[in-house]
Amino acid sequence: MALSDYIGQVTQLTVARIAEFGYFLTDGEEDVLLHENETNQQFEEGDEAEVFLYTDSRGRPAATTTIPSVRVGEYDWAKVSDTKAGIGIFLDIGINKEMLLGEEDLPMKKSVWPQAGDLLYITLRVNRNNRIYVKLATDPIIDEKRIHATQKDFNKNIQGYIYRTAKVGSWIYTAEGFKGFIHESQRSVEPRLGEKVEGRIIDVKEDGTINVSLIPRSHEALGEDADRIYSYLQSRNGAMPYWDKSMPEDIEDRFQMSKGAFKRAVGRLMKEGLIYQEEGWTYTRQKKD
Repeated sequence: MALSDYIGQVTQLTVARIAEFGYFLTDGEEDVLLHENETNQQFEEGDEAEVFLYTDSRGRPAATTTIPSVRVGEYDWAKVSDTKAGIGIFLDIGINKEMLLGEEDLPMKKSVWPQAGDLLYITLRVNRNNRIYVKLATDPIIDEKRIHATQKDFNKNIQGYIYRTAKVGSWIYTAEGFKGFIHESQRSVEPRLGEKVEGRIIDVKEDGTINVSLIPRSHEALGEDADRIYSYLQSRNGAMPYWDKSMPEDIEDRFQMSKGAFKRAVGRLMKEGLIYQEEGWTYTRQKKD
């Protein structure tokens, strides 16, 4: 294989000769420069060196003994270092050269472009000219990494980073490892790609993914149980098939509370004029209005 086949990856090379400004490494057929600024190690001719290969500003292969966790086929978080209009954004993967996420791979809406300090979950890709670019993690990659949430996680506060954004909503990967969706109705401002956000879990899906709201709780004064019930109602567009006469085991399974606690919480919400009940269902007052 040619050295260019290892661009964006780690390989072992041999020190062919020592130069005033670094080392020339070889695979036996081709040489590549390991500049003195790219290593804190000392080598002799014939030594083996583990290096990461990238391309310099002129598109030439170059080597560094700094091994980044982000490589071709390997994903990790990287911090946004700069944004250039008409070009894209640059990310720091731990080596001297910053990596580019091109404008064509960013959202059309520039207001949700990442800013310096935001974090993105990325890998690297190499084009036909051996130039390295950043590639964002897709849903299948997040699915491989994520942890399944359970009903016990319902109503918990969470924080995480936005890894995909669209008009209908934003997708988040939380500190716990949950994959979540934030519907446009559950955010006051569309968050940036890579932005750290805080919210709460308003629904746990059967597949272990979550729905998240970034809107601050407005009913905390009603108590935790009432807020849990009201949050669930909001996640179901203002209607749920539970009421005062629901079976205790159904209430326990859905809300992790006793029927008595459920009735007291529902009573408080009804007293505040926030909900009403009809024929086995509970609705938010906005649903009727």
